[in-house]
Amino acid sequence: MKVNGKRHYLWRAVDHEGEVLEVVVTKRRNKQAALKFLKKLMK
Repeated sequence: MKVNGKRHYLWRAVDHEGEVLEVVVTKRRNKQAALKFLKKLMK
């Protein structure tokens, strides 16, 4: 997705019933961004 003309990535966590648990938008799509998202989700 683009925000202010720059590419960003939308991360969503969905449970087994299809409910969205958490949504985060980041500038990067790599291992570090994924781990940051998972750590935030587990809190």
